[in-house]
Amino acid sequence: MTQSFETNKQGGANGQLIDAIASSERPSRPNGLSSSFTFASRALLRIKHVPEQLFDVTVFPIIFLLMFTYLFGGAIAGSTSDYLQFLLPGILVMTVSQITMYTGIDLNNDIRKGIFDRFRTLPIWLPSALVGALLVDTVRYSMASTIMIVLGLILGFRPEGGFPGVIGAVALILVFSFSLSWVWTTLGLIMRSEKSLMMVSMMVLFPITFVSNVFVEPETLPSWLEGFVDINPISLLVTAVRGFMHDAVTFEQIGWVLLASFIFTIIFAPLTMYLYRNKK
Repeated sequence: MTQSFETNKQGGANGQLIDAIASSERPSRPNGLSSSFTFASRALLRIKHVPEQLFDVTVFPIIFLLMFTYLFGGAIAGSTSDYLQFLLPGILVMTVSQITMYTGIDLNNDIRKGIFDRFRTLPIWLPSALVGALLVDTVRYSMASTIMIVLGLILGFRPEGGFPGVIGAVALILVFSFSLSWVWTTLGLIMRSEKSLMMVSMMVLFPITFVSNVFVEPETLPSWLEGFVDINPISLLVTAVRGFMHDAVTFEQIGWVLLASFIFTIIFAPLTMYLYRNKK
């Protein structure tokens, strides 16, 4: 009789629990914008608890600008002041372009830790995890740009385009960097480890950033190399950014950058989404 009472009591408790769950209203599914901002908040919290992640957007830009200005300025332009006017837009593009690879590295880490599988089971707009991460990366790119421009102004950089020119240049860099990040998210889903992804990223980024017009004018290069530099997407972006900052930009320069950004996005964004949905 005691056993029967305990059984009935347990059954009654389970029934009450089921009734409570069944009677409660199911939460509405979050829209894509809301879930994207939630994942962006997650990325910001990760930066808050591991602030050394910001070294690539705070310390490295300062090192790059100081090192290249004072090492090569006198040899290439005759004075560090003159070279700074030419170099800063290029170094800005190079630095921001190189830190885009961390988008893919963060995604690759989520996959290896199993967090990726948990995200795919949630009743959310699936791309929101990627979009949220890319939104935070845009904040990081803006920080790197701001730090470098402020340091350049302290060192003697004087943009003839004024504040509007600087804002236009940074906006164009953000558009290009957002599109370039899709390349690394695709590789982040393909590569099996963080080290292999970083190696491949460096193999791509170092040639296109150093073999460009960041440091020297293409006319000073051999003809066979000049042809590559002229069509290099980084060179196209550097040319447009220099034009914005020195009040000499043309619609053609902006158009080439936007076309390159569109090509990166139209190829790698759908490919990333396909791999994201079908990742085993």
